[in-house]
Amino acid sequence: MRRFVTLAILLLFTLPFGASIAGCGKKTAVTFCNGSAGLVVGQLTLLTLQPRLTGISLNQGEIGQISTPTGADCKGSNVSVSSFTYGTQNQALVDVQPTTGRLCAGTWNRNTGGAIPDYTTCIPNNLTGTTYVTATADGVTSNPLAVYVHPIVTSIILGLPSTNCVTDPASNCALDPTQTNGCSTAAVSSSGFPNYNETSCVSQGAIVQLAARVYKGSNTGLSSNNISCLVGPLTFSAQSTTTGSTVTASNIVTINQVGQATAGQPGSVVINASTSDSSSSAGFFSTCPPKTITLAYPGATGSSINVNQNNPQQVVSTVVDTNNNPMTNVSLEYVSTAPTIIPIAGAVATPAFPGAAAVTALCQPPACNTAPFNQIGLFGNGLPVTSNPLTINTPGTSSSVLYVGSTDSQYILPVDFTNQNAGTPVRLPFAPNSMVLSQDLTTLYMGSTTELMVMNAATTALTSENNTVSGSVLAVSPNNAVVVISDPVRKLTYLYNSSGSVATQYGAVGIKAEWTPDSNTVYIVTNDNHLLTYSTYTGWNLTDLTGTTTAVSDLAITVPNSGVFLAGAPETARTVCPNSTPGSGTGVAQTVTNVFYPLADTTSVTSNGVAATNDGQHILSANTTQFADIKVSVPRGACPTSGTPTFAPQTVVTPALAGVTADSITGVVATSDSAYGFVTYTGTGGVIPQYDPATSTLSNITLSGTATAPVAAVISTDNQLVFVGTSGDNLIHILTRGTSGFADSTSTTGIPIPLAPLLPSITGSGFATPNLLAQRPRKLTS
Repeated sequence: MRRFVTLAILLLFTLPFGASIAGCGKKTAVTFCNGSAGLVVGQLTLLTLQPRLTGISLNQGEIGQISTPTGADCKGSNVSVSSFTYGTQNQALVDVQPTTGRLCAGTWNRNTGGAIPDYTTCIPNNLTGTTYVTATADGVTSNPLAVYVHPIVTSIILGLPSTNCVTDPASNCALDPTQTNGCSTAAVSSSGFPNYNETSCVSQGAIVQLAARVYKGSNTGLSSNNISCLVGPLTFSAQSTTTGSTVTASNIVTINQVGQATAGQPGSVVINASTSDSSSSAGFFSTCPPKTITLAYPGATGSSINVNQNNPQQVVSTVVDTNNNPMTNVSLEYVSTAPTIIPIAGAVATPAFPGAAAVTALCQPPACNTAPFNQIGLFGNGLPVTSNPLTINTPGTSSSVLYVGSTDSQYILPVDFTNQNAGTPVRLPFAPNSMVLSQDLTTLYMGSTTELMVMNAATTALTSENNTVSGSVLAVSPNNAVVVISDPVRKLTYLYNSSGSVATQYGAVGIKAEWTPDSNTVYIVTNDNHLLTYSTYTGWNLTDLTGTTTAVSDLAITVPNSGVFLAGAPETARTVCPNSTPGSGTGVAQTVTNVFYPLADTTSVTSNGVAATNDGQHILSANTTQFADIKVSVPRGACPTSGTPTFAPQTVVTPALAGVTADSITGVVATSDSAYGFVTYTGTGGVIPQYDPATSTLSNITLSGTATAPVAAVISTDNQLVFVGTSGDNLIHILTRGTSGFADSTSTTGIPIPLAPLLPSITGSGFATPNLLAQRPRKLTS
C-alpha cells in the first residue's frame, strides 16, 4: 500500500510537468505556395534539363551524358534532389541508363553475361533521327530534352544561309524530325540582317547573319553528305586570337545564340561552329581595318605645334575603315620618335625636355587589327595602319650629361654640364666595343668580347655583368625591356631581356639595329647582306637582300613607321606591308601566303650610313665621297590590297663631301627638329659636314686644333649642341647652334672646351680616341 501511495504521488507531480512540455512545444511553420493549402514552399515542383536550346548531338554509336537536372520549388528557389530516374521516348534510337542518365546512340548491352556489367557497351544500330529524354524525381518530370543522332561529323563549313532546306540544308533551316533530312519543308524566313559570305570585311557595329553546313564523309560536294539538320542547332563562337595578341576574340566580334554576329574592333578571327558535343573551325570573321587614321591638334591647324615643357598636349584621331565608314574606340597606339624628350601616353603628349619629336598613331598587331597567321593580309587584317605624323616643338634649353668611352680604353668618363663637373673616369672590367643609353635614361649597356656590362646611368656604378652574352650592343628597345646583342664569335644575335636573360636568339651576325618607337619590332642588318627582323607578332624573319642591293651596312626607320631604308649599293627601302597572295577557296581554306618586308623602292644612291628626319620628309645618306638627301613621301594609312607601297622619292640631292678624305662612314645623325644633319667618318679632313634640308645645302664645319676626323657624334636633346669625338687630338668638340647653323666652340671657363677625356689607351701609350658617346638630358638648375 505504501508503494502504491508513493507511486501516485510521483505521478501527481510528473504528469503536469510532461503536459506542460507538450503544451509549450511548437511545430515548424508550413508555407504554402498559394497561401493556404496545396504545394508547400521548398517542395520540388520543377525539374530542368540543359541544354534546352541546343539539345544533345550524338554520332551513331556514341556515348553521351545527360547533365544533372536542376530542381526548383514554386518560388523558383533551388531544391536539392538525391536521385533521378531517366527515360527515353525512342529506346531504339537512344538508350538511357535509368539511374545515371548515361546515353547511348544505339542500344546498351543488358544481361550479356561473361561478367560484363550492364550499360557499358553501346551497340550502334545505324539509325538517325531525333528523340527526347526526360528525368523524373519525387513525382516531377523534367522538360523533354532533344537528342539528335546522326552519322559521324567530319566538317562544318561557314557559308551563306540556305534558301531551300529540302535540297540544301544549313544551320538557318528550321528542324523537323519527321523529315528524312531533318529539315522543315517550310519556306526559309530571313533574319532581317545581311548574310555573311566571307568574301569581304564587315564594318564596325554592323550585324550579319552567320550560317554553316555540316557534313559527313570527305566529299562536301555530295548533297547526300549534308547532314546539317540531323545534328541539331549549331552555336557559333570566336576562337581565341593569335598568341601574343592583346586583343580578345570578343573585341573583334560578338555572336548571339542565333548566329547574328556584330563587328567590333578591327581584326580577323576564326569562327568555331559547334554541336553539343563537337566543335570545328568553320570559317573566319573579318572586321574591317582602318583605311586612314588622321591626327590633328584640337582647335589648331597644321601639322606642327609649339608646346611648353610639362604642358600636356592632346591629339585627336579620326579613323575611317576600308568601307569608308567611321570607326570609334579603336585600340590605337600613340608613339613618339623621341620618347625621352616628348613622351606620349594614350593621346596626350607631355614634353619632359626642350626639343622636338613626331607623334603618330598606329593600329597594328598585336594590339589592333590582329589576324590568324595564315590569313595576314586578307581584307587588310593583320597589317599595320599608320597615321600622319604631327610635330611637337618644345622651346627652351636643357643641360646634358655626356658619357665618353672608347673601343680602345677600359674607362668611361661622365661629364655633367649642369654643374660643370667633368667627373671621374670609371674603370670597366673590359674595353667596350659598343655603348647604348636606354631611352628611359636609366641604363648604359656596354658590350665587349667577354661580357655584357650594365651601368646605372645616374651613379655610373656597374649593376651587372653577364659573360654568357658577349658581343656588341646594337640597340635597346624604347621601353628598355629588350637589348639587341650581336656575337660574331658564336654567330648569334640575341634579344636580351633587361631583367637578365636571353628571350630569343637567331643564327646571324648583326651589325646595326633599330627599334620601332612602339618597341614591337626591331630591324637588324647582318654582315652577310640580310635584313633580320623580329616582331612580337610574327617572330623572326630573315630577308635575303641578294639581287636588290649589296654591302648593306646601316638602316633607318621611316617616320611614320611604314618601312626601313637600308644603306647599301644601291640604297633600298623595305615596307612593313607584306606581299600577300590569297589562296583558292573560301573560309578556313582561303589561306594567305605572305612575303614579309618586301622591296618597296630602289634609289640611285650608294650609301654607307643613313638617317631619317622626324618630319618624315628626308632620308639623309652618305658614302665616302658623296652626301644624299632623298626627299620622300612616306606611305600612310592602310597597306594596299595588292602589290607593295612605294616611298616615291620626289627629289634626290647629292652634293659631294668636299674637303673630306673618308676611309669609312661611321654615322649619319639628324637633329630631332629635322633642321640639320651631320656626317661622321674616319680618315682626314678636319671638318664635319653639316646639311640643311630646308635649303638643300651641304657645308663643312671646321674643327679647331689638330682634329683630323669626327668619328662619333651625339646631339643634345634640345638640339642646341652637338658633341663630336675626334681623332687626331682625341678630344670632344662641342658644336653650338647659331642662326645659320652650328659652329665649333671653345671655352676656358668651367669645363675647358674642347673637352679632353684623357681615356688611357689599352693598345699603346697615350690616350684613346673617344668613339663611343651617349647623352642624357638634365633640366637646368637655374
